[in-house]
Amino acid sequence: MGRAFEYRRAAKEKRWATMSRVFPKISRLITLAVKESGPDPDTNSKLRLAIQAGKAANMPKDNVENAIKRATAKDSEDYTEVNYEGKGPHGVLVFVECATDNTVRTVANVKSYFNKAGGSVVPTGSLEFMFDRKTVVEFEKPADFEPDDFELEMIDFGLESFEIDENTIYAYGDYTNFGTLTKAIEEKGWTLLKANLQRIPTTPVEFTDDQMVDIEKLLDKLEDDDDVQAVYTNLA
Repeated sequence: MGRAFEYRRAAKEKRWATMSRVFPKISRLITLAVKESGPDPDTNSKLRLAIQAGKAANMPKDNVENAIKRATAKDSEDYTEVNYEGKGPHGVLVFVECATDNTVRTVANVKSYFNKAGGSVVPTGSLEFMFDRKTVVEFEKPADFEPDDFELEMIDFGLESFEIDENTIYAYGDYTNFGTLTKAIEEKGWTLLKANLQRIPTTPVEFTDDQMVDIEKLLDKLEDDDDVQAVYTNLA
């Protein structure tokens, strides 16, 4: 699961690194989180997720704090979370998570991207079972890291599995355990690199290099859209 997922994640982050709209996207995540559960990240796991996303994108601390303040204002913008599912070129399955202040605009844009790529949007829920929603916590491997001890300790906080990739640990758990698992790892005093929620394909599929050219064009279009927060596929 991890290797294929991390390859896709790295490809997505490479594109995000060049996007001028990444900070506004994260600000929307912060707004949604604050309006849902308040401005305190200690008690709002969704806000901690958004702040972690900001750190990963090198978003200045002042920008994060200002986004939280704006979200608590009475006249702050309201965003709706909405998901779209579709089949792209060569049968690739795509799950799109959005945060929008205009669902009519968003659905029209998403449909146009799929249509122009030779694909189509499918009814909501059609692809839900094709992805497992997981908490993914990434942290630096401590010098005294003991895999067996880590597994025994963290299983009580929702750890399902983990992988060691040189000096980085990837810990996986059910999405409902995002807050508990992330906090437990943070409290160990280890260097947390990233903590987020991902939709990981249950049955990854291999595509040829030529097919990937068409697929990546669709993914680029989706991820460049202001309203799109995350895009997941069944790519192996």
